[in-house]
Amino acid sequence: MTEKRIWLGLALSLLSAPLAFAESAAQGKAECSVAEFTMGLRFQQQSAEIQALQLQAYNIATEKLDKAVAAAKDPSRLAIVTDLDETVIDNSALLARDLANCHQYDAWDTWLPWERDGMPRLIPGAKQFLEHADKLGVTIRYISDRADQQKKYTLATLSKLGLPQVSEESVLLLGPPKVERRAIVSADHQIVMLLGDTLHDFDARFRKTPLDAQRKTVAEEADKWGVEWIVFPNASYGTWSKAPLEGWQAEPVVEPW
Repeated sequence: MTEKRIWLGLALSLLSAPLAFAESAAQGKAECSVAEFTMGLRFQQQSAEIQALQLQAYNIATEKLDKAVAAAKDPSRLAIVTDLDETVIDNSALLARDLANCHQYDAWDTWLPWERDGMPRLIPGAKQFLEHADKLGVTIRYISDRADQQKKYTLATLSKLGLPQVSEESVLLLGPPKVERRAIVSADHQIVMLLGDTLHDFDARFRKTPLDAQRKTVAEEADKWGVEWIVFPNASYGTWSKAPLEGWQAEPVVEPW
């Protein structure tokens, strides 16, 4: 009788194991909702395609800047305005660390320590483009929503990365909205180019507006993309991250190749 009970217990354990595993997996998925960002972050950090797109953006920016300088009477009056994060510097190491710990990185509650102690990498092509602009005599202004109270850390990071024209005056961090900080630059310079990975890097109409309105504005300003506005790919985070996907409304049909 004892032997039968042992075998019965073993059989029940084996039968319940798949259910327990499924429940555990479901619980793990529920507790780690940030895991949905894995593919996008992997593309952002590891793909050669991202590197190609970033270099392509800076190649276009260089061509357009050269034309603007050639047409200007006084190139010293020209300015370019660039965002920092995911445009000039790559913060994916922080995001990957948080993702590995199932921490919702776009809550931004780990960002301040990263500003102080983290060491981001340069986006491919960024340093070469900014050095080229500097040699042309064009003013560079870095406008970022990094914390102004930690400005000394951002200045130190940019200086360590060897970027040109890094100073208290040239780096404008979070305080007034970006449109107001761009106005400070345009008060005594002609802004000939904006660079960024988020649409409010280019126009206030993109700030805190629904995605359909953003897409409408993108279409209305079609002539500016790749000319005055240079946008960089960012598959890690953005206002789109919670948008529902639109699928083909048809029953799946599997046909092996």
